[in-house]
Amino acid sequence: MNPRNLAALLSSLIAQLLLLITVVFPSSNPLCITNSSLSHFLTPLLLHFLSVSETAATLSRKRKRIHFSEFDAPEGEGLTRFKLGRPDSFIRRNPDCFKKFFNINSSTFDWLCGLLEPLLECRDPVDSPLNLAAETRLGIGLFRLATGANFSDVSRRFTVSESVAKFCFKQLCRVLCTNFRFWVGFLNSGELESVSNRFESISGIPNCCGVLCCVRFKVNEESIAAQLVVDSSSRIISIIAGFRGDKTDFQVLNSSTLFEDIEKGTIFTNSQGLEINGVSVPQFLVGNGDYPLLNWLMLPFDDPISQSNEEKFNNAINVMRLPSVIAVQSLRNWGVLREPIEGEIKTVVASIGACSILHNMSLSRDDYSAFCDDLNEYSPDKRKSCSNPGETKTVACSIRSALVTKVTKATEFQ
Repeated sequence: MNPRNLAALLSSLIAQLLLLITVVFPSSNPLCITNSSLSHFLTPLLLHFLSVSETAATLSRKRKRIHFSEFDAPEGEGLTRFKLGRPDSFIRRNPDCFKKFFNINSSTFDWLCGLLEPLLECRDPVDSPLNLAAETRLGIGLFRLATGANFSDVSRRFTVSESVAKFCFKQLCRVLCTNFRFWVGFLNSGELESVSNRFESISGIPNCCGVLCCVRFKVNEESIAAQLVVDSSSRIISIIAGFRGDKTDFQVLNSSTLFEDIEKGTIFTNSQGLEINGVSVPQFLVGNGDYPLLNWLMLPFDDPISQSNEEKFNNAINVMRLPSVIAVQSLRNWGVLREPIEGEIKTVVASIGACSILHNMSLSRDDYSAFCDDLNEYSPDKRKSCSNPGETKTVACSIRSALVTKVTKATEFQ
């Protein structure tokens, strides 16, 4: 078997394995992977298959070199036409062009092309296969995601029909969300411990495993909600999209598999917790005032007295929430999510998932092309927290009070 066919076969095996996971461990949302023990067992296996597939794909590539040209783009317009992978192709590979049109740098583009080539080239329509190189297919999909350009513009720039442009865009989203969704899977216990250590180093608050937030994207005349959990490096470790935008953040959380998994103890397996002043502090997330205070969800205090210990705790919470703000703004930096999205809900959900996966992939390569240069929209949270049952709130308040003590001591030490 030649290397190209081997790469396609291995990539197909990954897809079948993920499909089996979906059947055995069903989820209400195709973008939700939150089973910690499952992740702990499967992540090395998946990465092994992925590594072998990528290596085979790289060895099998016979891509035509893409030449650089300073005169390809008319002055003042930037690149107006892309012909990636064709003998007569010319493209300026400078950082500004790739950041502007693809939201990644040229190195990440090549890496992605090698990673996705077997899958992008083996799923053409049966009766009308496309005679397009993997670079062109990837370029079309990324251009649509990065710029939000309509398909007539994508068609003109890549000299393909609109139907082909739509196919390549949907194909890229489908491949990413089906074969590479483990890039946004919840972390195993060892990884969560590492995340909590990093959060403690920047805030003084121990045992925090992520930041919970809910973001909404406009779809035609309505909106769609996506729930994210973000770690201390702005990596998205959980994404569940497809909820109606008129639901509150807590309604979204309450109807998500994340809520169910945490309540059942499927995700946070550190049942013993960390003892602070006689209080057992479990692994937890931090959120804003749109959520209720829960045993595993810590919120800032409402209207703390100036320079009080509660205000110090709020400041620490705001520092911890900053990575989630960076992640959300990075997602909005993908043009397809910045403006009202047209299309079916499943296509919109696929776009959100694809951008989230690309966000994590770029982050793993230290490629910050899609990241915002500033955080103008960020401000400390001042919203009132939601109410919740008294018994649960009593325990949650005890946990938060213990954490206040911890932060106070850390602040005094500094």
